[in-house]
Amino acid sequence: MKHPFILSCESTVDLPYSYVAARDIEVLFYSYTMEGKVYEDDMGRDDSAIKIFYQAVKEGKMPTTSQINTYTYYDYFKALLQKGDVLHIALGSGMTPSVRNAREAGEMLKKELPDKKLTIIDSLGACGGYGMIVDNAADMRDKGMGMDELEQYTLEQVKYQEYQFFSTDLSQFKRSGRVSGVAAAAATILGICPIMHLDATGHIIAYDKVRGKKNAIARTVDTMADRAQGGTQYSGKCFINHSSCPEDALETEKLIRKTFPNLRDVRILDIGTIIGSHTGIGTVAVFYTGEKEKAVEKK
Repeated sequence: MKHPFILSCESTVDLPYSYVAARDIEVLFYSYTMEGKVYEDDMGRDDSAIKIFYQAVKEGKMPTTSQINTYTYYDYFKALLQKGDVLHIALGSGMTPSVRNAREAGEMLKKELPDKKLTIIDSLGACGGYGMIVDNAADMRDKGMGMDELEQYTLEQVKYQEYQFFSTDLSQFKRSGRVSGVAAAAATILGICPIMHLDATGHIIAYDKVRGKKNAIARTVDTMADRAQGGTQYSGKCFINHSSCPEDALETEKLIRKTFPNLRDVRILDIGTIIGSHTGIGTVAVFYTGEKEKAVEKK
């Protein structure tokens, strides 16, 4: 299907590449470094890549990531703009400053290609929640929504996109500075699972803590019932991403399906290598559309 403009995102949407490509969405790939070697974010193109990555993490190998630089964005956008106008939805600024580089590249190209239009949206999110924003944008594009209208629609979606997650291992969160060393140590010793979400600025907020995975799943689903559009009558999409803990994701899905009987689209997906470099193993994240706009909260 020929579309009047190009929809674009980054590999940190944590959706399978085959799905994104089939929806005619362009992708800019992040990369990570492990033991001195650079790897491109795979997005499921190689079935074994995600298993190899998490096995390496289990063995104590420490992946690191970096932002996408201005010139990588420049080359990527220039190639797309030669084909048409571009609406690019970027990984959230609460996770990385990369979107600033994207906008800098956009300003450079505006001077070079004044007859082309490049719109860059800060998703203020990551992982499957970011993926849901992009997926919803593709839905509306396919229904005939124009680029300017889709920009406004997506900016509104960003305000209501919910990100709920918990982790049984905070070592990577600690290493990347997402949680304090004291909180991580206490959680490990006491078997406590912090319950977290992203606020309106895209930053991680730990809003509760419980003992054990069963209680973490229950608290996460309770929060979803409280915050989802229509409460337990919510009928929108729900993406569940996990970092090498499929059993926990399945238990979460089971409770979600029981609590929300009208759900039309529930998917279990991997947390990819880039986000997984910061979560480590044992994180389950739940993404859905909220009833109210998210607030700015104190970290």
